[in-house]
Amino acid sequence: MKIAVGSDHAGYRLKGEVAALIQELGHEVSDLGTHSEESVDYPDFAVKVARAVTGGEADLGILVCGTGLGMAIAANKVKGIRAVTCGDTFSARASREHNDANVLCIGARVTGGGLALEIVKTWSESEFQGGRHARRVQKIADIESSS
Repeated sequence: MKIAVGSDHAGYRLKGEVAALIQELGHEVSDLGTHSEESVDYPDFAVKVARAVTGGEADLGILVCGTGLGMAIAANKVKGIRAVTCGDTFSARASREHNDANVLCIGARVTGGGLALEIVKTWSESEFQGGRHARRVQKIADIESSS
């Protein structure tokens, strides 16, 4: 599986740890930036990762900023993206199994490094269950298409 990662300056260090974990888990990483702690605008990186996912260049995406919130808002503006901000492993698992989330957002300033890596591991190893959940995800896509 190929996972695109991106961050702003606040998430730069944690993004590096996330990328290393993804590789340890046997996945390919596509690092779309930022590449330093110099101040940048998070929407620029959210859209890069989101478009990599919708364009088929990556299977999933992971974004890291200060809270994970701004990244999720920006990524969700790209049609076909279901970005979630998770601060615990239960939500991470449910977001993949029930919501078919394709972008995970993490807040480096609100989630400790160890927990963040557990969230990434859980999220990347979980799979969409389909069934009754597929009907609900389709309803989300229908809303997106009609807006």
